[in-house]
Amino acid sequence: MAFKSALLAASLLSSLAVAQQIGTAVPEVHPRLMTARCTLANGCRPARNSIVVDAFSRSLHKVGDVNTSCTIGDALCKDAASCGKNCALEGMDYANKGVVTQGGSLTLNQWLLGTDGKYKTVTPRTYLLDESGKNYESLQLLNAELTFDVDVSTMVCGMNGALYFSEMEMDGGRNSSLNPAGAEYGTGYCDAQCPTLDFINGQANIGNKYGACCNEMDIFEANALAQSLTPHPCNATRVYKCSGADECGQPTGVCDKWGCSYNPYQHGATEYYGRNLTVDTNRKFTVVTQFLTDTGTAAGSLNEIRRLYIQDGKLIKNVAITPAAGLTVDSITNGYCQATASFSEQRGGLKRMGEAIGRGMVLIFSIWADDGGFMNWLDSGNSGPCNATEGDPALIVKEHPEAAVTFSNIRWGEIGSTYHTAVKCKKSLRAIR
Repeated sequence: MAFKSALLAASLLSSLAVAQQIGTAVPEVHPRLMTARCTLANGCRPARNSIVVDAFSRSLHKVGDVNTSCTIGDALCKDAASCGKNCALEGMDYANKGVVTQGGSLTLNQWLLGTDGKYKTVTPRTYLLDESGKNYESLQLLNAELTFDVDVSTMVCGMNGALYFSEMEMDGGRNSSLNPAGAEYGTGYCDAQCPTLDFINGQANIGNKYGACCNEMDIFEANALAQSLTPHPCNATRVYKCSGADECGQPTGVCDKWGCSYNPYQHGATEYYGRNLTVDTNRKFTVVTQFLTDTGTAAGSLNEIRRLYIQDGKLIKNVAITPAAGLTVDSITNGYCQATASFSEQRGGLKRMGEAIGRGMVLIFSIWADDGGFMNWLDSGNSGPCNATEGDPALIVKEHPEAAVTFSNIRWGEIGSTYHTAVKCKKSLRAIR
């Protein structure tokens, strides 16, 4: 997990960057994604959300001239003011970025076959917009739950299909002069890895002096062989610009890059999640994540993150593990994090994570492969059954270019409301397509 955002950011920034003004060459049409809000009393109510692809995947060019590119530090973009004035952030062809939606379903592809007969890497990262399409949806899930269906059957060793929260600004850092594009064009990314980005909250990071830090809650980072659930608390609110190793690094920095991870395989539960196992990843399954508080209300402090699965209509409880002598748990608790993640506790632990969840976080969907570490941190060694080299993207694209993840039937609400009413939610989503 420690290298996730840095590696993904490097991939996204390898040939493209982000701008501030709004380009006119490619229309920005957000793919619709149906979701649902649920209560125990009234079941699930459908909502018409949409998604937007990350700004770092977009073309950066001179305003009014798509053939002249902008680069941080050049004459067009020598400081935040000139970047905001001279550079435009272009619209996106979503199909060409590997993003497909249908009703309440979102599919992200890692590779697409080009007209030259070769596969190109697209690795999309997308954000959930609210029903207005202007801002990100603010999910406030303290003493609540999030549920979704997922298909990772084509996600082999080395792949990562991720669904997670980040405490970004809901407008993406929109600013009338420096960043009029805002959330509508996917600006404002941050996470607990404090990635060094060309733009932070929509404004130019000249010289890459700062990192973009914020609280991060990894709900589901997974392929068909391994998965992880990880809170990453930070000693900051919303987007924080860190500077230097003391603020941006792991030992003393603002955020806990490693997090308090719950990966059953790491603690001996090797027959629980995977192909033909208890949670059978050859087929679609449902993931339920509950954020429980000490008072049983949204005003309380987060003290447990509970995971459940549903497959073939059957509820599957999270597998119990024993991470330390005398401690057996089947969820992320204060005791679990104290025993396994001292750095997380130094940043405020579950209480601090819960404060961010209570304020509202942005829901992110992504797919990526790891050129540098082959995703070993997720699925190799003590973390999973994959060997150290089969996660090489160069091998995956040759043998499994079809790698994709599908998230569907996304809903959230009161504890116990989303999975008891899952059938009702699905019927509602189909009815309004």
